[in-house]
Amino acid sequence: MHRFVLLVCPAVVVAASLTLAAAGGENGWVSLFDGKTLQGWEQKNGLAKYEAKEGAIVGTSAPNSPNSFLCTKKHYGDFELEFEVKCDPRLNSGVQIRSHSRKDYQNGRVHGYQVEIAVGGFSGGIYDEARRGKFLNAEQPTPEIQTLLKKDAWNHYRVVCQGDHIQTWVNGVQVTDLHDNMTASGFIGLQVHGVGARAEPLEVRWRNLRLRELPASK
Repeated sequence: MHRFVLLVCPAVVVAASLTLAAAGGENGWVSLFDGKTLQGWEQKNGLAKYEAKEGAIVGTSAPNSPNSFLCTKKHYGDFELEFEVKCDPRLNSGVQIRSHSRKDYQNGRVHGYQVEIAVGGFSGGIYDEARRGKFLNAEQPTPEIQTLLKKDAWNHYRVVCQGDHIQTWVNGVQVTDLHDNMTASGFIGLQVHGVGARAEPLEVRWRNLRLRELPASK
């Protein structure tokens, strides 16, 4: 009886791993945060402090500061985004999608679609930050939506952008199903809202940020 032993060359394993990484990981998903550093991100506007801490990106408010944003250096068009967030109920926050910062627009002010994060608010709604200045959803938040975001707990968000179609879910419940064609691509940004003169620091935390790019909508 002959026995055959399959020998795998380490170089082949390494090459396969690199190929998988280049392809964007499992099913195209890539992590936007390595859990330790803010590599790939840059701060725009505001004085809030951002740091990598305990496997999360922690944003801390600063007094007398406008809205602050930690933004991806890369721009994204059609994509699916998932993340978890824990927000102090006294602090308003959000995640910018397909957003921009240009010198010729309000001196570099971050503007564009924002996925709302607010305990007791319109969490998962799409607010047009520093542009139209309103929620783009057709309906006002229901009592169910206003209680979706749990305080002192991690909450799961899912966002899908494809063509002019924008959809959001908070803790598995769909909040937004919107068609809007003002912006087709831009950066992802983590907002710490201004708190006026309030000196007490308030925190919002994000973790497990991952994204996969989708085929362009026809």
